Amino acid sequence: MAVEDEQYVWLLVSLSDFTASAGKKFLRWGCANEMDFCQMKKPTKPGDAGMTRLMYGRQVTKAHPRLEACGCVDELNAAIGLARAITQHEFVRSTLLGIQADLVILMGELATAVEDLPRYIQDGFSPVTPEMTAKLEAVISELEQAELPKGWAMPGETPDSASLDLARTICRRAERRAVVLAEATQLKNPEIIAYLNRLSELLWKLARWVEMQSCART
Repeated sequence: MAVEDEQYVWLLVSLSDFTASAGKKFLRWGCANEMDFCQMKKPTKPGDAGMTRLMYGRQVTKAHPRLEACGCVDELNAAIGLARAITQHEFVRSTLLGIQADLVILMGELATAVEDLPRYIQDGFSPVTPEMTAKLEAVISELEQAELPKGWAMPGETPDSASLDLARTICRRAERRAVVLAEATQLKNPEIIAYLNRLSELLWKLARWVEMQSCART
C-alpha cells in the first residue's frame, strides 16, 4: 500500500490502535486535528505524471516494484472485503475482518522503503510478525478438522466460495511481487512472504469449507 497522492495515509494506522494514536498521526501529516485531516486536499499533479510517494515522502514511479507489491495487497484487501460482504457465515466474516486488519499492517510496512524502516518502527508502527502468521495457521488447523476435499477444485460453486478463490489468486500474485522485492534486497522482513503464503492456503480452505456448508444444506 503506497501513499499514492496521500489518499491512503489513513491505512497506515492499525485498525486496533487508530483511536488511541490518531492525534499523533494527524500531526505527523501536518494536520492540527482530525477535521483538518479529513478536509486535506489531495495533490493530483504528481500522480498525473506517473509519480507517487512512499511512506515518509520518498518519490517513486508508479511502475516501481514496491508500488506493484503494494497495489497487489491493496487489491487483495478489497477482494477479501468483497468476500466478507457476500458470505452468510459469521465464522468466515469474522476471520476475514481480522485478516483485513492485519493487511493494513502489512501494507504499511510494504509502503516503507528499506532505508526508512528504522524510522517506521521508531514511530510506533508494527511490522508483520510471526504471531500474525500463527493466527492464520490456527484457523487452517481448525478447518482441516472438517476433512476438506483435497486436490483441484473448480471455482464457482457458490458466490462466497468464488469470491474467496478470487482473493486467493490475488494473494498469490501479491506473494510473487513480494518475492521480487526480496530478491532485489528490498524486503527485509521475510515474515511478509510467509504471511501471504499461509493466507493463500487459508483462503483456499475457506472456499472449500463454505462449499461444504452449502452442500450440507441441500
